[in-house]
Amino acid sequence: MNNETGLDGRHRDADGRISEKHGNTQIGTLRQIYGDDFAPRRRADMHLDTLLTESGVESLSQYLKQQKT
Repeated sequence: MNNETGLDGRHRDADGRISEKHGNTQIGTLRQIYGDDFAPRRRADMHLDTLLTESGVESLSQYLKQQKT
């Protein structure tokens, strides 16, 4: 159950919930996953929680959806 496909490289925690990125994940790390155009004009050492706060969203999923529109 921990290595199901379709989770965008994430895994399920012991209780079955999909793990989330931590707020201290750096933008540079997320660019390795989502591509070089992730969070353009942002420093690679910026933390995810700062990006989310500045973007006015609560999660990485919401940020990604916002960027598609």
